[in-house]
Amino acid sequence: MKEFKSWAKKPPLGWNSWDCFGAAVTEQQIRENAEYMARELKQYGWEYVVCDIQWYEPTADNNDYHNFAELCMDEYGRLMPAPNRFPSAKDGRGFTALSEYIHSLGLKFGIHIMRGVPRQAVAQNCPIYGSSSTCREIAHHFSVCSWNTDMYGVKNCDAAQQYYNSIINMYAEWGVDFIKCDDICVTEFRKWDNPYSADYEIEMLRKAIDNCGRKIVLSLSPGPALRDKAEHLAENANMWRLTGDFWDVWDKLYDMFDKCELWQGVTAQGSFPDCDMLPIGRIAKNSTYYGPNNRMSQFTVPEHYTLMTLWGIFRSPLMVGGNLPENDEFTLSLLTNAEYMNMNQNSENARELLRDGDKVIWTSDGDGCKYAALFNTGDTERDITFDFGGTVYDIWDKKEIGKVADLTVTVAPHGAKLYKIQ
Repeated sequence: MKEFKSWAKKPPLGWNSWDCFGAAVTEQQIRENAEYMARELKQYGWEYVVCDIQWYEPTADNNDYHNFAELCMDEYGRLMPAPNRFPSAKDGRGFTALSEYIHSLGLKFGIHIMRGVPRQAVAQNCPIYGSSSTCREIAHHFSVCSWNTDMYGVKNCDAAQQYYNSIINMYAEWGVDFIKCDDICVTEFRKWDNPYSADYEIEMLRKAIDNCGRKIVLSLSPGPALRDKAEHLAENANMWRLTGDFWDVWDKLYDMFDKCELWQGVTAQGSFPDCDMLPIGRIAKNSTYYGPNNRMSQFTVPEHYTLMTLWGIFRSPLMVGGNLPENDEFTLSLLTNAEYMNMNQNSENARELLRDGDKVIWTSDGDGCKYAALFNTGDTERDITFDFGGTVYDIWDKKEIGKVADLTVTVAPHGAKLYKIQ
């Protein structure tokens, strides 16, 4: 097993700023969410606090991007936090103070980056730190992101590796524990009609992290990841996205059953197919993506259970997207269910046992037990019968059912039931 896989033996658990704040998140908002996590969630295993996209863009104000905006950058073409949004980053200090604060809470700090080198650094022909080459020499001028104008992809060359080394070493000095790299798992601008054209940049990131002297989890976005690239993904990253941006609408949740079925059996220690963030709680504070601005999740209560149950039994990494300090009691209860968290972190061999119309059953194995998830994807309630053959515990209702064989349960529309059997 490669050493980096031991850095994330279990699916990473945390919070990400995108669903609630988009590109506009501030240092104060990051700190508030970290404080909430330390107070309410850390005891259940939650630990990563991740600042998502464009922390280097001073004018970012929602979930959209200002095309070709001037970015905060040092003389070596390395993006820096915008001081107007992250005051502790002024005078070139980067995220050091913020990561130190998050570490002081017993948590870990993560950032989002884009694949490649800033177009701004290429235009200015910045030197690469520790190299005789320049940013203009490494830029691949038609390897660009289709939805963001910040970066060029880089060529497959030693100088590009030196650039990746320079940014990863800087992040390590800042105290970064988690990197979510975007426009890399699949490249929507399909260079030579190859959606996995950034494979060598994934390898450059892997090499840079391996040599930076810090244990950093690597997450790759966006999806849908290519199933035939699973071996390469697992060899280089800790987690990778199975979908495009996932939001709080039923059609997107329903589609995840297909993606989980496709990727079942791939999960292993240190390598986790990622169903994407959990859009629960208070989201879209700066946007109207897929629903009203500044809303509580549009998922119904049964859909919340389906979301959490599928992500949990599949052993997806769990990254909460809502603004944690605005959680209601129901949202908090989903994140603090000890038996559920144990299943997500420690079970194995998750598999789809049955799909028959709107009835879907998944099972997985635990330590001396097994788990069963019963889903109703239809629009009306239905009865589902399952052969438990043991002592049954209802995980969401937190109650013992007792020793049973066949049991028929009524499942709400778009809902789920989750059981532990011993």
